[in-house]
Amino acid sequence: MEKKPALKSELVGEFVAKAHADLERVKEMLTQEPSLINATWDWGGGDFETALGAAGHMGRRDIANYLLAHGARLDIFVAAMLGNLEIVKAALNAYPETRNIPGPHGIPLITHAKAGGEEAQAVLNFLVSLD
Repeated sequence: MEKKPALKSELVGEFVAKAHADLERVKEMLTQEPSLINATWDWGGGDFETALGAAGHMGRRDIANYLLAHGARLDIFVAAMLGNLEIVKAALNAYPETRNIPGPHGIPLITHAKAGGEEAQAVLNFLVSLD
């Protein structure tokens, strides 16, 4: 298998930044460079973020679903924002300590559930019940 060159860091940085709020630009960039789908931006100090992670903490269900439909790797933070209660329960049942692991920018799991709004209310209720 031939090794592909690394993505340009400026391209990855823009993709992750746009995934916080700009679905149309995310679509354009992913069409031009499909390998951006799981690229990770290093904000420094161990704060790594993918485009999906960006959409997750911003509550951008539209961007998250688009990225997932195009091969992004689902994580518990985005599952919480999307209101996927069974995924969150299963992950926390298997690895309870995950509840306290910070997501991108140090944002907690419960904050991701809050970002999901009404669609994530069951996840939020579940997480609150664990206190």
